[in-house]
Amino acid sequence: MFVNRMPRYEILSEQAMAQLDAGWRRLVTEIGVEFMSDRALDLFREAGQKVEGNTVFLDPEFVLAQVAKAPKEFEVQARNPEHSVHIGGEAMAFGAVYGPPFVREGEVRRDGTFDDYRNFLRLAQSFSALDSAGGVVCEPNDTPLDSRHLDMNLALMTLTDKIYMGNVVSGPNAADTIAMSEILFGGREAIEKTPVCISLINCNSPLRWDDRMLDALFEYCGAAQPVVLTPFLLMGAMSPVTIPAALVQQMAEAFSGIALAQLIRPGCPVIFGSFLSNIDMKTGSPTFGTPESGIGLLCTGQIARHYGLPFRSGGGLTSSQVADAQAGYESLMTLMPTFLAGANWVMHSAGWLDGGLIASFEKFIVDVQILEMLRHEFTPLEIDEASLAFDAHQEVGHGGHFLGAMHTMERFRDCFYRPFLSSSDNYDRWMRGGALDANARAGQIYKATLADYVQPPLDDAIRLELEEYVVRRRAELGD
Repeated sequence: MFVNRMPRYEILSEQAMAQLDAGWRRLVTEIGVEFMSDRALDLFREAGQKVEGNTVFLDPEFVLAQVAKAPKEFEVQARNPEHSVHIGGEAMAFGAVYGPPFVREGEVRRDGTFDDYRNFLRLAQSFSALDSAGGVVCEPNDTPLDSRHLDMNLALMTLTDKIYMGNVVSGPNAADTIAMSEILFGGREAIEKTPVCISLINCNSPLRWDDRMLDALFEYCGAAQPVVLTPFLLMGAMSPVTIPAALVQQMAEAFSGIALAQLIRPGCPVIFGSFLSNIDMKTGSPTFGTPESGIGLLCTGQIARHYGLPFRSGGGLTSSQVADAQAGYESLMTLMPTFLAGANWVMHSAGWLDGGLIASFEKFIVDVQILEMLRHEFTPLEIDEASLAFDAHQEVGHGGHFLGAMHTMERFRDCFYRPFLSSSDNYDRWMRGGALDANARAGQIYKATLADYVQPPLDDAIRLELEEYVVRRRAELGD
């Protein structure tokens, strides 16, 4: 977990904030939000909200009263206490890519497999810059659809000892995640006291929460596990093309989801989610790492702080099909404002490629390198008498050289951040080393990291109980 003590970059004026506030209020009162769940509709009716069919017309003051029940900050425990994280405030926690059906390994693009999934978990465990492997790091397409969530949960809980994300495909899948978490952490009381997983609940934008996501929401909120209420906004497709309109829609959708979460369980930890970018108006394809997405991210951070909510946004996003220069600069275009805005929970921090369709091993390494460098860059500079190095000037004098000075010799091992991926060799040495570009070096690094991976220890009795649960539930599901 990284603590970002740098000042936040705020771009919205007081007047702009007031206009956005008026905008989301008008949306929820005049257009309303659809909830495709009878349980959700019943809760809103009981709370005095106007319900017509599946559409709820919300009183903005009621919404804000619900939002105020959510904690501003909270803890998430990992089975290794050293990897537990704080969500909110100055804390930033990072997880790997989430959701791709395909994998790229070198020149090969193919369906993701369970072996790929486990290898991505091993990589996430191995790099300290990542606080979580995430959840669906890639889709293991060679496992049965109805029960693969069980295998994924078991891998997350045994191959890593960091926090993890819960399965949200359905209510029963969410219930399985909670049941396995109870085994791992010693019961329901333990996970309700301090949550253990974070789950992504996406809005079916514009302005609709679907039944599967809501079923999962009920399970996780009922167990006091944090949920990320995330509008899925690609401007020009799922929202209007202007950034202010997208921000207003994002607020309406996220606030309405948070309101429901607090109706299910008052005080349940939530995260204001944001996934905001735009489409290519020539092709209709999603685009990532755009200036518009960066602006939206900075605005989202300011909005979340204004309403006292931790927020999720950012990551190493790119539209590029391969881990090339485009992938690098687009990822930085998103990761830099992620740090400037101080996002508290950052998904897709490593491995995202081709608009999120691909989890890439090489891109995973490139992203971890960018992430490490940004963490270093956003560490406040400490200035004291020793760092001013007056004694070095006394030693070297005019026109001298500092390479051999005592000040340098005492500090040369750790005075600068040393990138593990970059090459600073001269041309001849680089040629003798195989003339490898960053992508090729990343390939070597991920393979070496996997070779060095050591599985974190887990009590044999707990491991056996988890495995027995998976076997039993797989049989019940018919796989």
